[in-house]
Amino acid sequence: MSDQTAKIQEILQSYPADQHYSLAIMQDMQHEFQYIPREGLEALAGYLNCPLSVLYSMATFYKALSLKPKGRHIIKLCDGTACHIRGSMTLVEGITRLLGIADGETTEDGLFSLELVNCLGSCALSPVMVVDDTYYGRMTLEKLPGIIDTYRKEAGI
Repeated sequence: MSDQTAKIQEILQSYPADQHYSLAIMQDMQHEFQYIPREGLEALAGYLNCPLSVLYSMATFYKALSLKPKGRHIIKLCDGTACHIRGSMTLVEGITRLLGIADGETTEDGLFSLELVNCLGSCALSPVMVVDDTYYGRMTLEKLPGIIDTYRKEAGI
């Protein structure tokens, strides 16, 4: 049994076999693997004795869940009204130049994923970028390389 299979089984066994827990189980898988592996979705369908299509529709409905691998660090860039007016699209272009990825993509090394979001609730600090759980307010193109380098150094790259 692979490590991933063992971890999926551990997550499943931590919940009752009741469909009411399906979202919580998928959230745990998302947290553990940075996405929900197909193997995990299939195992969950078997565990709950429900159609795979029901779980798939839930996994694709919620933006917080992903069926494809994400980077170790998730960059969320706000494009709400306040952030957009203050240059968020310029920041998207800067991230694309720096990392070679667009919205919804992950770097080849698996270190970063970029997500453009509608609002991060920090309009007074616009434009705002969040990396994992760290907020960066009043973002500028000049600040981007230093922030990205911090995460690269932390990863030993």
